[in-house]
This record gives sequence, C-alpha cells and structure tokens, in this order.
Amino acid sequence: MIRRKTIQCDLVLETVNQLGCHATADEIYETLIHEHPHISKATVYRNLQRLCEMGKICKREFPGGADRYDHICSEHYHARCVKCGRVFDVDMEYMKDIEKSIRDAHGFLFTGHDIVFKGICRDCSNKLL
Repeated sequence: MIRRKTIQCDLVLETVNQLGCHATADEIYETLIHEHPHISKATVYRNLQRLCEMGKICKREFPGGADRYDHICSEHYHARCVKCGRVFDVDMEYMKDIEKSIRDAHGFLFTGHDIVFKGICRDCSNKLL
C-alpha cells in the first residue's frame, strides 16, 4: 500500500528535527499543539510510527522511561541524566561487533545492543553547586 505524504507527517518530522533532543511523543505533541491546535495526539503518534517505518527518525527505548524519538538514525550511544531524565548523544565510536566478545552460556543469538550511560548532566550538576 502506497501512503501519501501528509502535512501532518511533515510537521511531526520538522518538530523532531527542530527539537533535536530525543523527545518523547508527548513532548513532540506539546510542541506542535502551540502552533497547530487542531492536530490530535493520535495523529502525532501515528506519524511518529510512520516516520520510524520510513527510516526518517528512530525510536529509542529507555528502561524505566518513555520511548524517545531521535532525528539521528545511525547507531550511536546515549547518556541519560539520573536527575532530570534528559537524554544526550555520547561522542564515541559505535562498537559494531561487541556481541562477538560476549561469553554466552545460554545459547543466545545476539542481534545487537543498546548501551545507555547514566550520570548527571551539566545543568543538573550546576544546580547542585
């Protein structure tokens, strides 16, 4: 089935790219609703899924938190602040073949990995001082 390009889809993609901050679906919706009050939350969710399927954005899952949407689809690592919950890109080379170094005693067929570093971001560190 061929899907036509919609204005709403373009608006969601533009918002994800403008935010550039690993936003949640709710954060994307809250940003959009200010300039486009007639867009529904369901439309935002549907178009986020569609954009992921098209490879325009990537959904990133974080344990204990909401899924986030990333405008960078290449493999890379993230850090999450344990104080405010914000997510940042980590500037380090992606270790493509790390699965080959795992000693597996359980018969797993490893297909990939996600590594999320945790710490305290600069803004939260400054508040502690």
